[in-house]
Amino acid sequence: MARIVQKYGGTSVGDVDRIKNVANRIKAFRDEGNELVVVVSARSGVTNELIARAKSIHPNPSEREMDQLLAIGEQETIALTAMALQAIGVDAVSYTGAQAGIFTDKVHTKAKIKTIDAKPLEKDLKAGKVIIVAGFQGINDEGHITTLGRGGSDLTAIALAAAVSADKCEIYTDVDGVYTADPRVVKTAKKLNEISYDEMLELASSGSKVMQSRSVEFAKKYNVVFEVRSSFNQNPGTIVKEEVAYMEKVVVRGVAVDKDQAKIIISGVADKPGTSAAVFRALADANILVDMIVQNVGRHGVANLTFTVPQTDTHKAAKALEPALASIGGGQVAVHEHIAKLSVVGVGMKTHSGVAATLFEALAHAGINIELISTSEIKISIVIDQDRADEAARLAHKAFGLENI
Repeated sequence: MARIVQKYGGTSVGDVDRIKNVANRIKAFRDEGNELVVVVSARSGVTNELIARAKSIHPNPSEREMDQLLAIGEQETIALTAMALQAIGVDAVSYTGAQAGIFTDKVHTKAKIKTIDAKPLEKDLKAGKVIIVAGFQGINDEGHITTLGRGGSDLTAIALAAAVSADKCEIYTDVDGVYTADPRVVKTAKKLNEISYDEMLELASSGSKVMQSRSVEFAKKYNVVFEVRSSFNQNPGTIVKEEVAYMEKVVVRGVAVDKDQAKIIISGVADKPGTSAAVFRALADANILVDMIVQNVGRHGVANLTFTVPQTDTHKAAKALEPALASIGGGQVAVHEHIAKLSVVGVGMKTHSGVAATLFEALAHAGINIELISTSEIKISIVIDQDRADEAARLAHKAFGLENI
């Protein structure tokens, strides 16, 4: 007997028939004698529908009220899933994030998990019940509902696996595992049998939609080995775990494209100590994630700053920058949304040279211009024109021979 945490994404529970299929899969695991904690997302499309309704009422609704609204999606799914299990003879009980003891900080729409009180879960597990938990949500110290950001159900599952000392954590989605690239864009993409936390984290933060980056970070911190697999078949998926020596033999493990980024250019700011600090402190206080940053060499006492943020945060970023720029003597803000970020990732980069040259040459031969470059020990990211992002992904995938991995 094992204690298993499973997570089912929105497409896996997209309608009543799919919820019944998930219930049957859960029952099969339960019949083998396993203890199960199951995390579910909102049904596919529900979150977007709720956001659209909110925006039709108020163009910039408060983040607290958005959390109140969006938490409904997962709460519908947990109740329906518990009912589906009960209908086939499985004793199941549903929990909201708050009922599951998931306590977060006070940041709405992007809350971070602080602690989990797993005592209620342990009690029902010992009683032989299957527990269905609403992903994506928690509660703060003031009793307000908070949400963990898009993809937050992954984080809920990983965190619960750590909290209840699960033997296995399985992330079920609509794909068979983690691929070398998006198979819808790169037809020759291959499924990976395993991938390191660091590689998965870089791919997730670079636009890969399979996992939320914060959930991978949490898994690495608490050494939660998990498997990404499909809920529509019985095929083995991709194991995500700590890096081992043989993984470095593969120089590049995958290619990711993020089309949801925007480039912000701040021009004409004072070239003096404290300028960058004021700008990025304002963005941090507004809970805006900044990715790539470039500052040009100052001339005649002025400089330019260029950085990328999620497209959804451009309005909030521009608003947050107004007082910051006023405090440092001014500057102009320009937003460019028609960009994409292309990243190549692999732990083998730490011990192999020539990765950047191979990537840049492949794009140069196709006439694709590079606007920004950012690197880490195991990743190279570039900003390019959004219209050529898919083409660039295919070129990079071929240049590194990932179809033969």
